[in-house]
Amino acid sequence: MSGRRQKIPRTIVLVGLMGSGKSSIGRRLAERLGLSFVDADAEIEAAAGCSIEDFFERYGEEEFRRGERRVMKRLLDAPVHVLSTGGGAFIDEENRKTIRQRGISVWLRADITTLLDRVTRRNDRPLLKHGDPREILERLMSERYPVYADADITVDSTDGPPRITVDRVAEALDLYLENADSGDAADASA
Repeated sequence: MSGRRQKIPRTIVLVGLMGSGKSSIGRRLAERLGLSFVDADAEIEAAAGCSIEDFFERYGEEEFRRGERRVMKRLLDAPVHVLSTGGGAFIDEENRKTIRQRGISVWLRADITTLLDRVTRRNDRPLLKHGDPREILERLMSERYPVYADADITVDSTDGPPRITVDRVAEALDLYLENADSGDAADASA
């Protein structure tokens, strides 16, 4: 369990591939830190008036990303909270810049086996609709993991009780904030 001493100065932004646990871990982390939790995908759906899957089908990914940028800016202007993002949000350069300025990014890194196990439990992942989920996830990992590595903090999200990953995030966040307070530019990973 983390012995958090610092006040959280900026929104904690969880990034990573679908199935990495951003929503599940985010809710628990927010509760632990006494912050509100916001799911960016739910906010995008509310703004669009339809599901992300329907939005992708009607308007395509490019238009979705434009709307996602607007929602991300609005959410990062809100009081400090824990924010779960969609898998592609951090890949967008404009979103990354906004997150870097207004948030603390935490990459929930997961291996292919964990991701596959988690994403096949649901059938509402637009990017997995057309092809083999394993091949799609492997391609996304090769494209996106180098970008996710730019996050302020990296934490491995593994199978097991979510509490373990929440503990890792809280501990890495403490280390990150201690380093920020001392002026040490080293990043925190767990």
